[in-house]
Amino acid sequence: MGKSKRRKLEEKRGAPKTRPATKSHGISKPTKPQSKSQQHKTQEPTIPFAPDDRILLIGEGDFSFAHSLLTHHGCTSLLATCYDSRVALLEKYPQAEGYITELLEEAQEVLYEVNATKLSQKEIRKGQRWDRIVFNFPHVGGKSTDVNRQVRYNQELLVNFFRTATPLLAPSGIIIVTLFEGEPYTLWNIRDLARHAGLTVERSFKFQSEAYPGYKHARTLGNIEGGGGWKGETRLARSYEFTAEVKDTRVGPRMHPDRMNRKRKRDESSDEDD
Repeated sequence: MGKSKRRKLEEKRGAPKTRPATKSHGISKPTKPQSKSQQHKTQEPTIPFAPDDRILLIGEGDFSFAHSLLTHHGCTSLLATCYDSRVALLEKYPQAEGYITELLEEAQEVLYEVNATKLSQKEIRKGQRWDRIVFNFPHVGGKSTDVNRQVRYNQELLVNFFRTATPLLAPSGIIIVTLFEGEPYTLWNIRDLARHAGLTVERSFKFQSEAYPGYKHARTLGNIEGGGGWKGETRLARSYEFTAEVKDTRVGPRMHPDRMNRKRKRDESSDEDD
């Protein structure tokens, strides 16, 4: 088919006319910057856990996060806890029973009725010190419809959690808290709360739920009936790492070697905050 006939046929079909080629001058067109959601999807996830870490999980919802650490990240020293009794837990999250069964079958530990603000009053492997103490998406629930009061309640939750968790840390241990981005969570000022509790902010990084296969965000109030509606794992979230000072009475506060290494890596990483 000749060029003129092909052009007429394309025009008849509504196809755009072929534009003449332009010469390249060695200057590439600027690419459209990625949106926040696109960056969130493409960025390599940060996994702050190693298989041999002793990990204490606070405020587990349906235990799907603990299950993912076990089955997909090879973490085999887990103590997963929740605030509810076993009966209340299974009423809110019936799917939790399967995760708990598998955790127990693999010699992991599960504890119920653990208050995040009173860890010292609950036997958490007496004398055990933890490499990671994790509190994902802490929230007091719908205590008040007043935003300022709700913020204050959650701030009190975090400060008391920091204070009771710190004595349970191993010398190079880390406390990890994950929050959604944006308000009202930014109003909590988690960095200042941690400093007020005597902790040091090590770094923060994007929490990417897809890095934990099988994990589903569990609402404080329980499953949404019918399984539909809002899903927390699709929202942008951020994890914050905190450490306690290592005391040496001869030379004053100093950094643990592991913490010094983490600080060096933090300074070299563009994704981590100061």
